[in-house]
Amino acid sequence: MGKEPYGIDSDVLEQIAEEIEEIHQMEIQLALVIGGGNIFRGVSGASRGMDRSTADYMGMLATVMNALALQQALEKHGIATRVQSAIDMKEVAEPYIRRRAIRHLEKGRIVIFAAGTGLPFFTTDTTAALRAVEIGAEVLMKATRVDGVYATDPEKDRLAVKYDRISFTEVLQKDLKVMDATAISLARDQNMQIVVFNLTKRGNIMNVILGKPVGTVVEGFGHVE
Repeated sequence: MGKEPYGIDSDVLEQIAEEIEEIHQMEIQLALVIGGGNIFRGVSGASRGMDRSTADYMGMLATVMNALALQQALEKHGIATRVQSAIDMKEVAEPYIRRRAIRHLEKGRIVIFAAGTGLPFFTTDTTAALRAVEIGAEVLMKATRVDGVYATDPEKDRLAVKYDRISFTEVLQKDLKVMDATAISLARDQNMQIVVFNLTKRGNIMNVILGKPVGTVVEGFGHVE
């Protein structure tokens, strides 16, 4: 969405594509789970009186639109990309098949997972945790518009305290809104480390890949302030 109030900002697509190209050239396997809040958000739709299941399905379709847009941006950079959708729409995307996704990654392709889990009441946070576990990812990178996990909302509280490291249990106990509880619980159960970082700052994707101290690390042990 970028600075626009709605839709897809081509400049944002280009920035993400350029950063992913740098990572791709390092022969690092990278899969993406993409949201749809810039077009339609299921929870907000439900809050306005729409049936939650219908709203969530509409949100899933929005993620497919974003996935196709990002695929196009990546392919302009010469990067082989496959979109896999949890909702069957074979004219525009492959169905999600775990083994096929892993094979694409092994062949050096970027895989974009679209349409969430294919089921209502599950967010793309949960999808990201689920797909990361399924494909055996080393780390789950949560790209957002804030630069980590805070004790309070940094967009509302200028004095909000940022965590460099924090445990899954603390995130759940303190009800921190970094990801939904289902995603955090799944990552905790599977010991899937999460790095939360600011996507809007150029170079941050690479910095996370290189293990530089960017954002917040969420893991199975206690945190260091």
